[in-house]
Amino acid sequence: MGSMSGKNAVVTGGSRGIGRAICLELARRGANVVFSYAGNTAAADKTLEELKALGVEARAIQGNVADPAAAKALIDTAVKELGGIHILVNNAGITRDGLAMAMKEDDFDAVIETNLKGAFLCMKAAIRPMMKARYGRIVNMSSVVALRGNPGQVNYCASKAGLIGMTKSLAKEMGARGITVNAVAPGYISTDMTAALPDAARQAMLSTIPVGRAGSPEDVAAAVAFLASEEAGYITGQVLSVDGGMGM
Repeated sequence: MGSMSGKNAVVTGGSRGIGRAICLELARRGANVVFSYAGNTAAADKTLEELKALGVEARAIQGNVADPAAAKALIDTAVKELGGIHILVNNAGITRDGLAMAMKEDDFDAVIETNLKGAFLCMKAAIRPMMKARYGRIVNMSSVVALRGNPGQVNYCASKAGLIGMTKSLAKEMGARGITVNAVAPGYISTDMTAALPDAARQAMLSTIPVGRAGSPEDVAAAVAFLASEEAGYITGQVLSVDGGMGM
């Protein structure tokens, strides 16, 4: 895969887990990185330090991507301080799990606001500078549960399925302007969130994965980096599952 030197990337939710791995992978390939984070300043500072150690320009912006002003400020940072935006990875996401019959409306709304509306707001802000450059790579972080559902996660599944529809629609709008839009659908990935699951739940999920192991954040980051590369310029509107076969 070719170098991303000279490219500027924005990654939402980039301080930890999959987001951090994506930031580091893009930086290793030469891209400058601006990432957002919600509130863990220590994790953001550590990721920022690691990015700068790779020799690229890096910025960490605290904010909620569901806030239109915050989403615009994130994209503006890349445009004004680094000279443009070439790659956008919508990775920020939250969960508020619960059975539908007992789910609070606030928990439903919060997940849709962050996971779906936040991605829309960032894409809307990024489209104009990408159109001006006649180049762009947008990668949206969906999930295997968007394709198969999951009990106790009607809000999360709806948000991740919505991302797929939004990905395909925007791909059709932007294809002729040199901008590709794709989604990645991770399966069972080893993160802080999955580490908190009971052992029985983890074993049950592992039993459904043909490759016989959980994925790593780096597995997801490699897929994102490919879709964000120049080599993927003829791929758009697609959903790449990174799940070890779990979704088959």
